[in-house]
Amino acid sequence: MSEAVRRLFGTDGIRGVANRAPMDASTALRLGQAAGLFFNRGAHRHRVVIGKDTRLSGYMLEPALTAGFVGAGMDVVLVGPLPTPAIAMLTRSLRADLGVMISASHNPFEDNGIKLFGPDGLKLSDDEEAEIEALMAGDLGARLVPPSRLGRASRLEDAPGRYIEAVKASFPKGRSLSGMRIVVDCANGAAYRVAPTVLWELGAEVVPLGVAPDGFNINRECGSTAPARMAELVRERRADLGIALDGDADRLVLADEQGQIIDGDQILAAVAQSWARQKRLQGGAVVATVMSNLGLERFLKGQGLELLRTRVGDRYVSERMRETGCNLGGEQSGHMILSDFGTTGDGLVAALQVLAVLAEEGRPASAVCRSFAPLPQRLVNVRYAGASPLKDPAVQEAIAAAEARLAQRGRVLIRASGTEPVIRVMAEAEDDALVEETVQGLAALIRARAAAGAVAERPAADATVEGGA
Repeated sequence: MSEAVRRLFGTDGIRGVANRAPMDASTALRLGQAAGLFFNRGAHRHRVVIGKDTRLSGYMLEPALTAGFVGAGMDVVLVGPLPTPAIAMLTRSLRADLGVMISASHNPFEDNGIKLFGPDGLKLSDDEEAEIEALMAGDLGARLVPPSRLGRASRLEDAPGRYIEAVKASFPKGRSLSGMRIVVDCANGAAYRVAPTVLWELGAEVVPLGVAPDGFNINRECGSTAPARMAELVRERRADLGIALDGDADRLVLADEQGQIIDGDQILAAVAQSWARQKRLQGGAVVATVMSNLGLERFLKGQGLELLRTRVGDRYVSERMRETGCNLGGEQSGHMILSDFGTTGDGLVAALQVLAVLAEEGRPASAVCRSFAPLPQRLVNVRYAGASPLKDPAVQEAIAAAEARLAQRGRVLIRASGTEPVIRVMAEAEDDALVEETVQGLAALIRARAAAGAVAERPAADATVEGGA
């Protein structure tokens, strides 16, 4: 779908600064109306599930979306603060037509976002999002339902309990976390109640962190993007594992018993190896994005497994998993999709799979989650205003030269973020100095060309340039 057609939706729904277009009440109202009309098909009573994280702005967007859906003739089920995977799960279990999560994931409290799930619990396709955008641009008033067909809004009080039981069911039967001490950082976000409860009910001694949301402190110096305090607490309390979730709990990073951070690539390796040994891994492969380390690819190859790469975005990982019959995929950033247990990334379920390996094998996290030595990899984000510099001839020539220089020793990946005006510059190779020199040189050039405003044309949000092995 072209960028010209799909303007509002990025790689993970709609996102922006709260109370500023497009993340304002008026846009949320129109989105509710348009999405409601799009899914209001057939003679049955239509239903939408709406959840949110703990941002203050959720109290503005939730009623606006509710009004839009009610006006489109859909019943609304409100579940309050819950993780994104809980909304996907409830959408399916309640036989709803649509699920909505109000969250900007790992972003600071000033931002917010809206993610949509279809009746199958899967994120909407690019084409579906484009059709909803087209409806939003048209005359919605003429298509809204008459007063006799307005929807109703209600609150599902036992929604957290339903999700807790579903997550616990993903842990191996007959096993428990008894004797384990676990630090869990909930980022003052959507999992602040359910995550500690799940771990405690499975028998662990729980050391909670980031469980006092106030509407403003989500992801602030905590969670998966700032795991330092979690890792420090693991060392202080001599814990067996540290878990850091993000604001909507669809991603995680871990810390081993020494307080060393474990990223998504190492989590994928640990789970893949365990599942392959148990003959639970399907498709003979793991799905990851272009950002995953070459070390992971080489490790899996040594295990007789393939690494299938997609563009960045967990929904693209999910799509490739369905296409290839794989049941394990994820991103280096910590989105883990385990399709045996859910349809989207679930940080808590992924953490339980690692804990299951620790319980079954009796080995520490430092041994289980250090399956390979990652190649030196460096990522620099270049923020820009106005047109993107990726089409600039000088930038393209520099990227081509960097690819030739790394040749078979590594790779270069340059891409525009799908959620913010940022160019991500990544290089990876066996030579650390070469990686640093390559990334800094490309980033400096891109920054200079962006400042000069040398390019008038903006590429698609998911444009990527890759090279090397």
